[in-house]
Amino acid sequence: MQLKNIFRYFVFFIVLVSYSSVNAQGYKIKTIVIDAGHGGVKPGAKGNFSWEKDVALKVALKLGAKLQEELPSIKIIQTRKTDVDVDWYKRAEIANDAKADLFISIHCNSMPAGNSHVRGTETFVGAYRRINEMDAGLKENEEIIKDKNYKKKDTFDPTDPEEMILLSLYKSLYRSKSLSLARHIQKNYTEVNKRVNRGVKEQGLLILQRAAMPSVLTEIGFISNADEEKYINSDEGQEEIITAIVNAVKQYKKEVEN
Repeated sequence: MQLKNIFRYFVFFIVLVSYSSVNAQGYKIKTIVIDAGHGGVKPGAKGNFSWEKDVALKVALKLGAKLQEELPSIKIIQTRKTDVDVDWYKRAEIANDAKADLFISIHCNSMPAGNSHVRGTETFVGAYRRINEMDAGLKENEEIIKDKNYKKKDTFDPTDPEEMILLSLYKSLYRSKSLSLARHIQKNYTEVNKRVNRGVKEQGLLILQRAAMPSVLTEIGFISNADEEKYINSDEGQEEIITAIVNAVKQYKKEVEN
């Protein structure tokens, strides 16, 4: 690695630390970005009667409204409010530009034919992995990796060892906070809503690796499971899901604010 790049990363790390106020005295959560997964020509997983992009959008909008109602001092930003395709790197960029305190991405899980009995919720935080070490089969990465121009975007190149250093510096500041929020979400899903708990997991999800704040991707249920598809599309099911996430945010907020 060239000396100038070492200096660049050192300076950037110092800047990051100086701007990171998660543990600062008097810290308050001011901005939350909610990301409805997929959209437009990238519909995500398909159930018997619904698409992931539509369920994610409905839940994201309801979540934003409930957060705004119950935590009116916090600014809520949606990465999309309609059925449009927002580039994967733009989603994190929206949060970064807003200097958001939390990034919550909403998705639906799925399994191939023959495994439609699988059900439950799981919540992910980003892991430090190069692209060739990642699970390219992870459905949340598939659309990104298939984009031949993804390396050319104005963002980090996860195949570059030097960029990975910078990426690791980003995420090392927020890993524990991301895990805390994820655990609160899963606890509310399972202990309150009585959903099947598939746990909190760290995986190389590209969108989470670019969010410079505590961030999670939550799979609200299996759209490939007939009962869960009905649940995540129903008003009652969506209300339970968003209440679980809102309560998790409140618990997290109480935990991190001084």
